[in-house]
Amino acid sequence: MRLAIVSPYPPSKGTLNEYNFHLVNHFQNKVMIDEIHLLTDTLPNGIEYDINDLKEHVFVHECWSFNSYINCIKLIKKISAIKADVVLFNIQFLTFGDKKIPAALGLMIPLMLRIMGKHSVVLLHNIMEEVDLEQAGISNNRILQFIYNQIGTILTKFILQADLVTVTIAKYVEVLKAKYKKENIALIPHGSFEIPPMPDFNAPYDKLRVMTFGKFGTYKKVEVLIEAVELVRNKTGKEIELVIAGSDNPNCKGYLASMQEKYKEVKDIVYTGYVAEEDVPQLFQESSVVVFPYSGTTGSSGILHQAGSYGKATIFPNIGDFEKLVKEEGYKGEYFTPENAVSLSHAIEKVLMDEDYRLYLAKQNYIAAVSLPMEDLTDWYYLHFMNILNKKMNKKSGINKEISL
Repeated sequence: MRLAIVSPYPPSKGTLNEYNFHLVNHFQNKVMIDEIHLLTDTLPNGIEYDINDLKEHVFVHECWSFNSYINCIKLIKKISAIKADVVLFNIQFLTFGDKKIPAALGLMIPLMLRIMGKHSVVLLHNIMEEVDLEQAGISNNRILQFIYNQIGTILTKFILQADLVTVTIAKYVEVLKAKYKKENIALIPHGSFEIPPMPDFNAPYDKLRVMTFGKFGTYKKVEVLIEAVELVRNKTGKEIELVIAGSDNPNCKGYLASMQEKYKEVKDIVYTGYVAEEDVPQLFQESSVVVFPYSGTTGSSGILHQAGSYGKATIFPNIGDFEKLVKEEGYKGEYFTPENAVSLSHAIEKVLMDEDYRLYLAKQNYIAAVSLPMEDLTDWYYLHFMNILNKKMNKKSGINKEISL
């Protein structure tokens, strides 16, 4: 099988780049896949893709650019040239651009492939029906929100022209099938990127360390976390380091710099900036608890799955996709009221000051993570790929046979 994957890939800063890194890492170990072609975005001058960890049957093609109006043409041309059996899109609605026309043109590619008789699978990380446009920083204007939702419906119809659309949350399957009356929709959970050996949950920390990780400024904001940590410090007298790992959301450039200025008098805050993939393990391993200071969600959380992989206690709001994830996949955490520093401080204090409770959460999250490794999920994708190709062959021969999933 010759597989093409359309997605940003590190060191690209494009959304879902880390997810694609791990997706490729597991796909390249599948002996039944002969070639993998990564169709990635063009990097700035002076930066190159590191191919040292890629096997000899994996090829990188820089063939599209964020906010380009001709991505559709470039990708169709490249897919045709490499003669891919199946094309996998690892995307969300703003993968190809944060401007309306380039974003929409990129999402039309599955429709174009269908017209050309080529096969595609779309891994869609969020759906418009479950996105709070105001919280996501897209628009707080009700009229514009209505227009965006109508456009989102049209774009979703384009995406559903793929042979298969997979989503990571069960409710998404229900919503899409009910609204669009389509059956080519399947659940494949987010999965855990890597499963490190079981950590030593009793290992002592050199200091209490609260960590948050992400792209901040829209529905992920650090003000409430900084203020909550200060409340815990003042109440308990404990020295607590706060690590804010990650960068600005593309829609909120300068946000973290403004937070550094606003809270410059608050001690023991570390702003890491962008975290390279090789530095992620240490970031998690040195943290006592991982906090999700979110006021909303736009899909499954890679950070939550990473926290589980490294056996970390978690604190998150009881909203949206977090609520669905913990029920569906078995994660545990201490809840707090969104955007409420007092509520978050109580949650942080409870986890940090009660060692037995922290260990309970950490162990439960590790168990949840190891139950859904990405290595297994890439096998699921392969079976779906084979079903798609078999249907094509069966139509030619008049046989109707599917691989059971």
